[in-house]
Amino acid sequence: MQANNPTRVLVVAHRTAATQPLLDAVRARAERGPCRFTLLVPNPVHGLEKILDPEDHDAADAQKVIEQAAPKLAQAAGSPVDGIVGSADPSAAVQDAINMRGFDEVIISTLSPRFSRWLKLDLPHKLAGLGLPVTTVTASDRAHTGEEDGAQSASAA
Repeated sequence: MQANNPTRVLVVAHRTAATQPLLDAVRARAERGPCRFTLLVPNPVHGLEKILDPEDHDAADAQKVIEQAAPKLAQAAGSPVDGIVGSADPSAAVQDAINMRGFDEVIISTLSPRFSRWLKLDLPHKLAGLGLPVTTVTASDRAHTGEEDGAQSASAA
């Protein structure tokens, strides 16, 4: 990355894509210097799709998340936010995005440890192995139930 180019930040989220802790993290990152944000939403797989072919199903759920979250993230970032739908496997989705588009940093937004499959899979630490700075933003239990969330736990993984 050259000094005059903005930092390319990949934001990985699904259910927490429009929660206050993530919006706060994006705002804080934008305040540290010029950057471009891209929201990656792994395409969720349901029911028999998990068994048949998880990569061959409709991306409507993920696209809906992008449509709802991108304007809020753009407001927090102070600039437009791109959105992409990735593989159902969040680790593969991030690796594909990094390989195809090139990113300088990753922000992962997860549910609380009580509910987060991504934390149970140790996704933040696995992605840190890619050699990019990884920040994990964790929503509280209230974010999972749809209530407004004011708590934030962000740490470099």
